[in-house]
Amino acid sequence: MATMKRKEFPYWIKTVLIFFLGWVVIYAGRAVLGPVMPQIQTEYGLSQSQLGLIGSLFFLAYTLLQIPAGLLGDRLGRKRILVSGFMLFAVFIAAISISSYFMIFIVLWMLIGAAQGVYYGPQYALSSEAIPQKWITLGSAVIGSGMSFGIALGYYLSSVMVDQFKTSWKMPFLAMAVPVVIVTLLMVVFIREKVPQQQVVSKEEVPAAAESEFRFFDLFKNRNLLMAYITIFCSIYGFFVIITWLPYYLQKERGMDIVHAAGIASIVPWISVLGTLICSYISDKIGRRKPVVLWMLPFSLLAIFGIVYSTSEAALIAVLVLYGFIGKISLNPVLIALVSDNAPRKALSSAFSLYNFFGMAASIFAPYLTGLIADSTGSLNAGFYFAGLITIIGFIAMLFVREGKPSQTA
Repeated sequence: MATMKRKEFPYWIKTVLIFFLGWVVIYAGRAVLGPVMPQIQTEYGLSQSQLGLIGSLFFLAYTLLQIPAGLLGDRLGRKRILVSGFMLFAVFIAAISISSYFMIFIVLWMLIGAAQGVYYGPQYALSSEAIPQKWITLGSAVIGSGMSFGIALGYYLSSVMVDQFKTSWKMPFLAMAVPVVIVTLLMVVFIREKVPQQQVVSKEEVPAAAESEFRFFDLFKNRNLLMAYITIFCSIYGFFVIITWLPYYLQKERGMDIVHAAGIASIVPWISVLGTLICSYISDKIGRRKPVVLWMLPFSLLAIFGIVYSTSEAALIAVLVLYGFIGKISLNPVLIALVSDNAPRKALSSAFSLYNFFGMAASIFAPYLTGLIADSTGSLNAGFYFAGLITIIGFIAMLFVREGKPSQTA
């Protein structure tokens, strides 16, 4: 009797799931810092601007690695770059638990940022090649929703370990090393440099001549790519003001305890899971990105101002739900699809790395500038106002994007 051939699980789904977990551990590794910022400030006697500098230095290292990682991924292999970065990520975040001095902590924190910095471009290049065109935005949204789970996990882990289990503020960093190692092993076993031939999905082809003539600086000549880079900068600025400072803000200016503050701040990432999937589905359904982005950004602005103006916890929760639904995490996959629609196939890793370079440049300025504004004004409120003004610039940039008729997928 002939044996039935077992149908292989689609490679692109494996890719989506593993890269989803990659973002979970990356954002959890960052988010463990938020709830313990008051402890770090007390232990080292830091001002608010110095405290914000911790986040800015992390993202400086992260951002500086974006373009080199994209270029190396296109030349040496994207999987090789991803796995190497994650191995170093695990080592450095575990080492924080034995750091004795503030300077050692800062150096290790920056090295974690650098190790995470190699992920974005190569990862989205690999996933964009693997995911079928008709699911590209939704697939990227599922991957990106790992950021939401990671933020919530990091907030919960550090606040519970420090408040309920009475550990040192350093111990959550050590705990994070375990899932990082697990995800690294999953990448080694399941991720391929090239999509398996029997599972190749159809993509819109770029003419060979255009590919051969491509140069890195050509990315700056593409109007839509440039507007996408400006928009993601503006969106990420507001996002990192919220993610970095919201737990601290709720403790210092709203009088919440560490666990309660972490729970309220976690509303943004949890709601963004739903917002990401819905907004991405709409973008795929209509085949366009610009109308979706122009709808999302004004509500982001409203939510950022609402954080300051909310006079009750119920109102605060409402604006955080709104921001979670249409904020940066939900916006990101739509802009990723815009980049994928306009970037040369041969330079996907470089295009995505440049996109994230511009976006994460905002994360360098947001933590420090917000702390500096707080030191100058005596309140974090002005920092949220400034984030709102930056969001307006992103909206204006998106007005200049030129999209043709809705794309037709096979």
